[in-house]
Parts: sequence; C-alpha cells; structure tokens
Amino acid sequence: MERTQALAALSALAHGDRLDLVRLLVRTGPEGLPAGEIARRLGLSASRLSFHLSQMEQAGLVGSRRVARNVIYVLRPEVLGRMLGYLLQDCCAGHPEIAACCGTGAPDLPDLPDERRGAGEGTGAGEAEPSGQAAGSAGLERAGLERAGWPGRARA
Repeated sequence: MERTQALAALSALAHGDRLDLVRLLVRTGPEGLPAGEIARRLGLSASRLSFHLSQMEQAGLVGSRRVARNVIYVLRPEVLGRMLGYLLQDCCAGHPEIAACCGTGAPDLPDLPDERRGAGEGTGAGEAEPSGQAAGSAGLERAGLERAGWPGRARA
C-alpha cells in the first residue's frame, strides 16, 4: 500500500461513526447490509450515513453493489488489512513488541446496540487473548476475516 492510500484510509477511520460502521460491516461479512439497515442499526440519519459511506468508499475501505432497489455496502477487508500491514511493517518497521501487541489474536468485539445513540451508549473493546496466531498484519487480517465469515480470503 502506498503512503497516500494509507493516509486516506486512516483519515476515513478517524471518526467514531465510521469506526462503528467498520465494526458493523466486519460482522456482516461479504453479504453486507443495505444503507437503510446500516442507518437504523447505527442510529444515523440517511444524509449523515451517506456522507460517512462516501468517505469510506473514497478511501477504498467500503464497496457497494446494487440489488434490486437497494444499495448493499460491504467492507473491503483486503484494504483494511493492507492498511494495518502498512502501519505495522512500514511505519513501525516490523517492531517485534508492537507486532506482539497487535497480532496474537482477534479481540472480543463489543456489541453494537441498535439504540447506540440512547442511554448506555457504546461498550468498550475486549482484550485480545492469545490464540497462537502469527504476529503482524497477516495474523490480524486472518483473525478478523475468519471471525467475520470470510474464510480463506486472508493471505498468510
């Protein structure tokens, strides 16, 4: 991944609603979700969601396809994985302590309540538990993709 692509992806992720969007789309796997359902689950207006989806699409993190009258949005896990790999390998020069903190397994994903904007907003992220996976972006990508129902898509 080139520096400009990594910066675009990181910039797109630098917003709470967009991180929630990634969290939601990771869980839906390759089936994705229609825009209306995403808006409902995240408690966002249609115009606000459209803005965030546009930012994510421009960064290459989200793709879409039309099914009848619906536009289905999906996370592009290969782009997210390359961005994480860029951070770990290029920016952090494969530093073993950083890789060890990030690549030992998939953390427990927090719940995304439908009424995210209401009382009890959000939950904290769980701690990663060691699972014997290889350190680095391949381990991160593999753990996240398999958990989301994308078996075999991650590259070792």
